[in-house]
Amino acid sequence: MGRGRVELKRIENKISRQVTFSKRRSGLLKKANEISVLCDADVALIVFSTKGKLFEYSSNDSRCSYAERQMNANDSDPKENWSVEYPKLMSRIELLQRNIRHYMGQDLDPLSLRELQSIEQQIDTSLKRIRSRKNQLMHESISELQKKEKALQEQNNLITKKIT
Repeated sequence: MGRGRVELKRIENKISRQVTFSKRRSGLLKKANEISVLCDADVALIVFSTKGKLFEYSSNDSRCSYAERQMNANDSDPKENWSVEYPKLMSRIELLQRNIRHYMGQDLDPLSLRELQSIEQQIDTSLKRIRSRKNQLMHESISELQKKEKALQEQNNLITKKIT
C-alpha cells in the first residue's frame, strides 16, 4: 500500500520550500548511510542548494562534509559549530585581504605570470564595468539637466509673455 501517484511540482512558498529541501536532504543522507552500511557499498551523494551551497556525503574514508556536520551541529553544542566555522571565515578574510593587496599593486613578486595576467584581466573587466556605469550615470544626468533646461525655458517664456 503506497500513497498512490504523487504529483511533483515546485513548492511556491519560499519558507516551505527551504524546510522541505532541508528535510529531504537529511533523509537522503540517512538513506545513503544506510545503503553504505547494509550493502557494504561505497556511496557518494552530492546535493547543491538553490544558492549553490554544496552538501556532500561519501561512505569511503568516513568522509562526510558540510551536510553531516550541519546535521551533527543541530544535535551538538553551538560552540563546536563556531570552532568549525571560525577557521573557514579567517581563511576567507585572509584571501580577500590578499586579493585587495594584489589589486592595489602590492605583494605581486611571488605571483606567477598566469596569476598576474588573471589579476590584470579582472582589473580590466572591473574598469570596463566602472566606465559603463559612469557613462550611464552621465547620460542620465545630462537628460535630467536637459529636462530642467526645457522647464526653465518654458518658465522664462511665460514670464516674458506676462511682462509684455
